[in-house]
Amino acid sequence: MFYHIFYPLHVYFFPFNVFKYITFRAGAAIFTSLLLSLFIAPLLIKKLKQWHIGQQIREDGPPAHIKKAGTPTMGGLIILISLVISTFLWARLDNRFTIIILLSTLWLGLLGFLDDYLKLIKKRSRGLMARYKLLGQSILALIIVIYLFYYPANSEYVTQLNIPYLKDFFINFGLLYVFFAILLVVGSSNAVNLTDGLDGLAVGSILIVAMTYALMAYLSGHAKFSGYLGIVPVSGAGELSIFLSSMAGAGLGFLWFNSYPAEVFMGDTGSLFLGGTIGIVALLIKQELLLVIVGGVFVVEALSVILQVASFKLRGKRVLKMAPLHHHFELIGWSEPKVVIRFWIVGIILALIALSALKLR
Repeated sequence: MFYHIFYPLHVYFFPFNVFKYITFRAGAAIFTSLLLSLFIAPLLIKKLKQWHIGQQIREDGPPAHIKKAGTPTMGGLIILISLVISTFLWARLDNRFTIIILLSTLWLGLLGFLDDYLKLIKKRSRGLMARYKLLGQSILALIIVIYLFYYPANSEYVTQLNIPYLKDFFINFGLLYVFFAILLVVGSSNAVNLTDGLDGLAVGSILIVAMTYALMAYLSGHAKFSGYLGIVPVSGAGELSIFLSSMAGAGLGFLWFNSYPAEVFMGDTGSLFLGGTIGIVALLIKQELLLVIVGGVFVVEALSVILQVASFKLRGKRVLKMAPLHHHFELIGWSEPKVVIRFWIVGIILALIALSALKLR
């Protein structure tokens, strides 16, 4: 919004020209969403306590988690509200990617909210049934991929996937790209949901991924940089860095209250839209496979659950003491803060490995 109000005034007062630059607006978006989340969080936490909306703890989980029962949850609303407001204020609202990502955020945020609402307020232990969540995520991904078929981000690479670290090496999936896109969005959304089991783990990991993709979105949308670095150019994609910067700022503010020992949990209200929108950004800027590297922590967490379930059904044995993977490390003696910080370190290393692809090209 600020772009549309202030940038036209640069013809009368030159300093307003600064609103033209994505870098300026991205920096402002971080601080705006950070301040909003720091302001909103205490108010929402107080209300959640008054309404007795608290976390339910698995009886078969790590014993140390029993004391977390009753901790306010649905705190993802803090991130959602701060993110949407900040993006609305600082992004260009005439940009199609801004519109797509904001609508996707609200869609997935509503889906997560419904799940938490049914579990915590209506006291339905299963919340929103899994098939309905998957259906909601899949419909969104399908709508976006159909839109990209008719109005592609880059018409030359509509159904093609770039292999990271290999310049000009693409695999054309054809119509199978539709199924891949749905898998990417649904998978990333649920992988973050599975990772959200320790204080600060999911939101800290999302911060790393968001800032990495904010840089990738900026480079993809810049004709000179994308040409020099050999990445797929996507006109207008730079505005997604405003959204991702807002996500980072909102996540950082939330982390202030979600760090160990957590005062609030994000719940599905936060995890579903955070993971899903990252997957959608990867689709929009044609950096789909890079997400497997940047979001490696989420990938491994999801795979640990799949492996555990498959092993138990096929062999009658578990390969981990408990899934997802972070609980396994707790049960072998790592303290919760140590698990979280070490996972963050791994996430940072993976982000650096992913960004090294730019240089290797």
